[in-house]
Amino acid sequence: MASESLLKVLSEAGIASRRKLTEAIKQGRVTVNGQVVDGFRFPVDSARDRVALDGRAIGFQTQSSVYLLLNKPAGVLSTTHDERGRKTVLSLLPPKYRHLRLYPVGRLDLDSTGLLLLTNDGDLTYHLTHPRFEHEKEYLVAIDGGLSPEEKRKLEQGIELDGKRTAPATVREVKNLPPFNYSITLHEGRKRQLRRMLAALGYRVQHLKRVRMGSLGLGSLREGAVRELDKREVRALTGGKH
Repeated sequence: MASESLLKVLSEAGIASRRKLTEAIKQGRVTVNGQVVDGFRFPVDSARDRVALDGRAIGFQTQSSVYLLLNKPAGVLSTTHDERGRKTVLSLLPPKYRHLRLYPVGRLDLDSTGLLLLTNDGDLTYHLTHPRFEHEKEYLVAIDGGLSPEEKRKLEQGIELDGKRTAPATVREVKNLPPFNYSITLHEGRKRQLRRMLAALGYRVQHLKRVRMGSLGLGSLREGAVRELDKREVRALTGGKH
């Protein structure tokens, strides 16, 4: 079998999210053939090399890729485990999916709702969440007031957050989708970014719902429901690589 990068091999093993695996490699917790490796691109042959995380050997059995679209309700965490016992998105999945080590692609705040993609495809997760690929994420928001032309312009040109300006956003007023009054499309995904952008202008977000990620739309999927993506949707998300 041809060698692949350490991070790719680990991601495809489905043992943790790509973000957590990245941190584990940085922290020197991953070994290849008994030697600590801290480079993401270190070449690994999963058929021959012995890879371990925290001293525990990792198996590389072939596992089919799974892609699920979930309409997340409010009050549910965008994670598969919570030490405090709070409800997570894993509890919303049909039992047949719960053992597949699926992970959310990006996150939604506890109080936010809408489109959440879960998959065991580490490459797709990276492609959809890394800022350099600039995948659009569209949100419907309800705020306590109306944006002035100047405030709309500020959002479209970027807001200063933590000393760094946000990427330009697309802002559109909506009138037939109560309780929402704006559609805002972002090209990056900083923590609580949209809420913080609007707070910087003096507005409180009352409701926030993600309705699109890249080419994938939420459609008519009811809140709390989940469905598998079809082959056409997967190809569109991956640029035809699947």
